[in-house]
Amino acid sequence: MIEWFTAVQVIVALLAGLICLVLGFIGKQPNDLTLGSIVLVELLLIAQLVVTIVAPTVGNEPSGSLAEFYIYLISALLLPVAGAFWALIERSRWSTVVLGVVGLAVAVMLYRMGQIWFVQGTP
Repeated sequence: MIEWFTAVQVIVALLAGLICLVLGFIGKQPNDLTLGSIVLVELLLIAQLVVTIVAPTVGNEPSGSLAEFYIYLISALLLPVAGAFWALIERSRWSTVVLGVVGLAVAVMLYRMGQIWFVQGTP
């Protein structure tokens, strides 16, 4: 895992979540901006998956549990897909709010993944 890349991902996920929440609460249906922001979050998560597969082979090993890290990562990878699927099927303001919650949840999960990789010591 790369520390600056994780920070960028957290910021992008937070911004995507806040944009979607604001647009959802003012009554906007899912659109290119809201779905595009969540797709960007998903693309960054896929890049994170590649980085974390390669990182241990080049000496960048996690300080915490690798299994716990991957559980967070796989869960985070599924959230934007599920949220976007919902937004495409039910085109209402609440779908946009759900996309916002997905963005914020992914930001929290990325922050926790950073803790597992960089801070948390193995017991």
